[in-house]
Amino acid sequence: MTRQTVIAYWLIPSEPALSFFQRTINDLAHQFDAPIFQPHVTIHVGADRADAAKNAIRDAARECKLIGLTPLGIDQSDEFTKTLFVQFAMSAELRKTNDIIRQAANDSSQYELKPHLSLLYKNLAAPTRRELAASINVPLFEVTFDAIKAVRCISPAESGADVKAWHVVAAASLSDDRV
Repeated sequence: MTRQTVIAYWLIPSEPALSFFQRTINDLAHQFDAPIFQPHVTIHVGADRADAAKNAIRDAARECKLIGLTPLGIDQSDEFTKTLFVQFAMSAELRKTNDIIRQAANDSSQYELKPHLSLLYKNLAAPTRRELAASINVPLFEVTFDAIKAVRCISPAESGADVKAWHVVAAASLSDDRV
């Protein structure tokens, strides 16, 4: 697979989920000598165009409200960026946000939205991944996301150095329509 520079669009969880996930990521990173990263759900990956990314983030922040996602459980894979992750149920709000970003970024990328929040980036043996997945419990019935970011990165990320090179090019808060 060809590696290229892309813009990844992330949803960032609000408290208390943000602290729970960051603590889990930090603990696993220290345990397995893996990179530390900000908890996020990738909602789109597209072309490396910072101007389009800024427009997409602005439009999404203006049109989208807080997004609540339901965790389905912990899963694992042999993919570096999905070593260990929380799988979320799809929601109408998430699809809407994905559509807004795709349109605002004028991006025809074929990114397939499968909402998940990674907890560990590390190449590990399957038995270790399965044991870890079984040992983690997400104590939340719903996770609220209140911010969105556009991050320049190498795709696919294959190492801690790739993760450390990530760079935020735009960010915004999502509004709370309960005010």
